[in-house]
Amino acid sequence: MKNVRTISQLTRLIKAQLNNQFPAVWVSGEISGISQPGSGHLYFTLKDAHAQINAIIWRDDANELPFKPTNGMKVICRGGVDVYPQRGSYQLIIRKIQPQGVGSLELALRQLQQKLAKAGLFDDRHKQSLPMIPQHIALITSPTGAAIRDFLQVISRRWPNLRVTIVPVRVQGAGAAEEIANGIALCHTFASRPDAIVLTRGGGSIEDLWAFNEEVTVRAIFDAQIPIVSGVGHEIDVTLADLAADVRALTPSEAAERLVPNLADVKELLEAGRQRLQQSIRLRMVNARQQLEQLASRPVITQPLQRIRNSEMELDFLHQRLSRSMESNLKAKQQTVARLAGQLNAINPLAVLARGYSLTMDSDGRTISDCHSVATGDTIATRLENGTIFSSVNRIENNTRGENLTED
Repeated sequence: MKNVRTISQLTRLIKAQLNNQFPAVWVSGEISGISQPGSGHLYFTLKDAHAQINAIIWRDDANELPFKPTNGMKVICRGGVDVYPQRGSYQLIIRKIQPQGVGSLELALRQLQQKLAKAGLFDDRHKQSLPMIPQHIALITSPTGAAIRDFLQVISRRWPNLRVTIVPVRVQGAGAAEEIANGIALCHTFASRPDAIVLTRGGGSIEDLWAFNEEVTVRAIFDAQIPIVSGVGHEIDVTLADLAADVRALTPSEAAERLVPNLADVKELLEAGRQRLQQSIRLRMVNARQQLEQLASRPVITQPLQRIRNSEMELDFLHQRLSRSMESNLKAKQQTVARLAGQLNAINPLAVLARGYSLTMDSDGRTISDCHSVATGDTIATRLENGTIFSSVNRIENNTRGENLTED
């Protein structure tokens, strides 16, 4: 049969027609089933409510994307329609892609900000404090921009003797972020390490400021061991470098103001402090003089012996009181002793001897109070007031019964 084509021939014809008919088209849709294998190419499906088409972004184009395509993202794509012969399917080869409703750089900025915030690079707990009065500052900026002129003018006016080391870098364009990161690392190698680093440039579009939004710049700021002040752009421009820096200034001029005090203000404060100190010293001297005068007027100073005399008089008075008390106590004790002696003498058996009575004892010295305690022939001793008579028992008579117990 005539005009019979193979599958390969038909596919080549279709491929040629599609390539010629749709070399470059703009299409919109939602990304679905995105993947990126080891080859680096991006594969996904671009779909709307009623149809879908396979899409590819080759590795070189994917590496140039400022943002990361994700599932569910609505995008506008530009590319050509091609045929994949092995599967007999057509697909869209995308060479340019941008999010719908938001710019690609703005989306990339949001994505990177979320990533770095989740990693803690913007946390306040990592912020370093600026020195009160720095002696040495490193300024990382473009040597030809207006930012360096504004910064140095403010510094020279506020704190003229400050040492400023300029680290020249590109602040926009390809490779600028790497130069900025290298400049931060270089500051840590100086023999005289700066007290602070200032990262600054003038304002501009998001494209102009993009070097301060790249991850390499943000991580260099976060890893720095020296406090960093970011003074990038104007008030409405906020970069990721501003969020990662220890201190954010709205402009290069404000960065200088945040770093150093005004010398005139410092002098004024010092003068006020000097006056307060002098006044305080004078007041303390007056108080000390008054206290000294009060001490000097005391009797212990004016009449140093008077206190000794008073003490001697007090001692004499106490001695007299003690003597009278001891004499009174002694008399009372003597009277008590005499009374007790009288009582003891009244019951003392020897006291009756003075009245003509005697005390009879046996040979062992025991008092004989019962006639039955001695026998005839025993030696007894009779105690009188003025002596003792020893005798022998000849007869014992019981006075109670009126009879003799023993006779001679």
